[in-house]
Amino acid sequence: MPSMDIVSEVNEEELRNAVENSRRELSSRFDFRGKDAEIDHKDFVVTLKAEDDFQCRQLVDILRIQLSKRDVDPSSMEVDDKAVHSGKTFSLKVSFKQGIDSLVAKKLVKQIKDSKIKVQAAIQGDTVRVTGKKRDDLQAVMRLAKESELGQPFQFNNFRD
Repeated sequence: MPSMDIVSEVNEEELRNAVENSRRELSSRFDFRGKDAEIDHKDFVVTLKAEDDFQCRQLVDILRIQLSKRDVDPSSMEVDDKAVHSGKTFSLKVSFKQGIDSLVAKKLVKQIKDSKIKVQAAIQGDTVRVTGKKRDDLQAVMRLAKESELGQPFQFNNFRD
């Protein structure tokens, strides 16, 4: 029986490349010339530092553009609501969603069951395993998951016939 796993992962190499490209763009941008601004990356958390809140928001936009160029879905970003002010700089933390949260997984399984596609969906940790009798049914579930607005991008692993 064909099966697949629905996961939500961010490729760390592509994330690192997007951060490096954002740093390069930051060093060449005219509006940041002479300003104290930096972008740091560690363990799926990117820290943006600038002299004011508006510049922090501009850094988020720079990062978002670079992520989309590297084929990392920007909807996986979780940006802090408010920049933290310390000394003369503002810092903003951007974390990336890894794995499917149990609440989102339940909503996804409910959508799959409500669609009347003849497959079985089961939550296994931070992934959703989908099994069915036909490949076409699994591909329909793929389309359904991509079109669902659950605030998280989905990828599909272990597609087996």
